[in-house]
Amino acid sequence: MSTTPQGIHSLAFRVMRLCKPSFHVEPPFRLDPSDLFVGEDIFDDPLAASNLSSLLSSHVNKSTDSSDMTFANRFLLHHPSDAMGFSGLLVLPQSFGAIYLGETFCSYISINNSSNFEVKDVIIKAEIQTERERILLLDTSKSPVGTIHAGGHYDFIVEHDVKELGAYTMVCTALYNDGDGERKYLPQFFKFVVANPLSVRTKVRTVKETTYLEACIENHTKSNLYVDQVEFEPAPYWTAKILKADELYPADNLSTGSGGGIHNYLYQMKISSPGSEQVKAKRSSILGKLQISWRTNLGEPGRLQTQQILGTPSSCKEIELQVLGIPSLIILDKPFSVHLNLTNHTDRELGPFEVWLSKNSAHEKFVMFNGLQTMALPAVEAFGSTDFHLNLVATKLGVQRISGLIVFDTIEKKTFELLADVEGLMKG
Repeated sequence: MSTTPQGIHSLAFRVMRLCKPSFHVEPPFRLDPSDLFVGEDIFDDPLAASNLSSLLSSHVNKSTDSSDMTFANRFLLHHPSDAMGFSGLLVLPQSFGAIYLGETFCSYISINNSSNFEVKDVIIKAEIQTERERILLLDTSKSPVGTIHAGGHYDFIVEHDVKELGAYTMVCTALYNDGDGERKYLPQFFKFVVANPLSVRTKVRTVKETTYLEACIENHTKSNLYVDQVEFEPAPYWTAKILKADELYPADNLSTGSGGGIHNYLYQMKISSPGSEQVKAKRSSILGKLQISWRTNLGEPGRLQTQQILGTPSSCKEIELQVLGIPSLIILDKPFSVHLNLTNHTDRELGPFEVWLSKNSAHEKFVMFNGLQTMALPAVEAFGSTDFHLNLVATKLGVQRISGLIVFDTIEKKTFELLADVEGLMKG
């Protein structure tokens, strides 16, 4: 892990990983003594269940006798926690281990004097170097260590929040006076790689005015991760609500299994700001980002923030026409009224307008205007709307469609064919 320094030096660095121990787990399967003699159906009989403890007391006392040298009870559950396999022992780290993005890398560094002479005026520096930057962790230039006696050592601890993937280099340097008074410079390099503990896959779907974001989070480590928070931070002008399959089991506080454990999260997103901000939100592809935090071995924290999650920008119409009401029953050759709403989605005034039914259609129309074939509408202010009624008449029985409604802006000379098929039942 370390490069060998050139020349002969009295000092040498040792870089060690400082992390918490892990639980020692005993793999043998354990069981409850009552399972050896009775089945679960004994609890169906209240009288038998009440006498179960006395029936088993003699056997349990015998199996726990300290004079029993056969260890026949080593597979028995004496406490509910025994089922987890924890022995009560802790195991110290046996290797440098894997380092993951979002964790805090903590290193215990020792500089040892292996010569027979003391070294003086020792200046130590420790730096972390990545592909993008170099970060100073320790510098004793202003207060040198002083003297390290023969066979002695000087120890210190450095920490660094890991925020970048890829290759890292721990650069440790020492400037000191050797036993013969010669000023020497010792550089040593320790390399390690930072991996990604999680992968986040997203899928975005828009239904009408609502956008749905699905996030799939997968554990890529070799141990369990206890995820205590998954929070989506929406971009400006958006609001986000998490959708849960069961409110009894919240979407956070979930443990992802090691080596491929997966959890899915679904968010419902809507545009929160009216007016011009609503237009900006519709035209933007940025939805927001995820904040994920977890705990690992003995509660060691980790935290990640995803890049901005992108979606397909919503098409922003300048004007929109909606049907607010149509009669449930329409009499043939009798006039009827359709209630409509015209909305201006721009930041400028539009109109006045003229409204008529399109005559360019591959199919013959059986619903037409009653009276004048063109209707005039006033101008609509920025982000405003206006309601109006169309007087129509049906000329054929059955379910007919009102389609091809044209709205013409008389100022900007723009034509919009806005109303898709709207069905009505025509009776004689």
